Amino acid sequence: MTLTENRAADRFLLHGPVANGKPLITSERVALWWLDLAEIGEGDWGCLASLLNEEERSRSERFHFERDKQVYVAAHASCRGLLTYCTGHAPQSWQFAAEDYGKPELVCPPDVPRLRINISHTRGLAAVALTVDRDIGVDVEWLQRSAPTEKLAESVFAARECEILAAVPDSQKIETFLSFWTLKEAYVKAIGKGLSQPLAAFSFDLETLRIHFDDTVRDDPENWWFERYRPGPDHLMALAVRHPDPVRLKIDATPAPLEYLRRLAAI
Repeated sequence: MTLTENRAADRFLLHGPVANGKPLITSERVALWWLDLAEIGEGDWGCLASLLNEEERSRSERFHFERDKQVYVAAHASCRGLLTYCTGHAPQSWQFAAEDYGKPELVCPPDVPRLRINISHTRGLAAVALTVDRDIGVDVEWLQRSAPTEKLAESVFAARECEILAAVPDSQKIETFLSFWTLKEAYVKAIGKGLSQPLAAFSFDLETLRIHFDDTVRDDPENWWFERYRPGPDHLMALAVRHPDPVRLKIDATPAPLEYLRRLAAI
């Protein structure tokens, strides 16, 4: 049974697979949610955990630090909540399988198109991005940290990116470093190759958000669309989507509706 059958009884809860006669998610549309942990009340954690499947709940209990457990629960609850929001299928019903490089991919039921989803979380924030058929990646990072940015960049950034980072004032180095890093991570997560893809083999222009590949990478920059976001004062986020005609993409980016997740957990 899917939650679609409950739609007539609770229009507030489920917007269902269509809104205003149009599908909420297609190969031309991306849904992007982020969830700020500062917005989550103490009484919400049980609700969010109930949206996870048994394996995820068991894994969440093994985290040593409460903040790590909470951001894991927030990310996976948002993921399952978004899937339900766009399809009507119960949140705990979704299954995942690992691709060749370990990237989790949805196992979609016969009545659902090939959904592609990606999640990311960092201290204080979780995010999830969903579309149909297209490679997709999202990355979020916490700004309130200290790190030897230029030294790190030497090992993972392209030469042009290192030059830009070296030229900015010290007060801007963390944000500039993470601006590049989130874009690079979003791309790597979208192609699903993980650490096997050298990060120095491609670079970004932060103004145009164009990607450039060196000769070792067989990819076409014209097939990629990137977005940058500032979901709050302490975080940066980047989205990567592969599409043959990126200007046709519609991206619906919004904070995750916490009230919706609460109501979903109550079913």
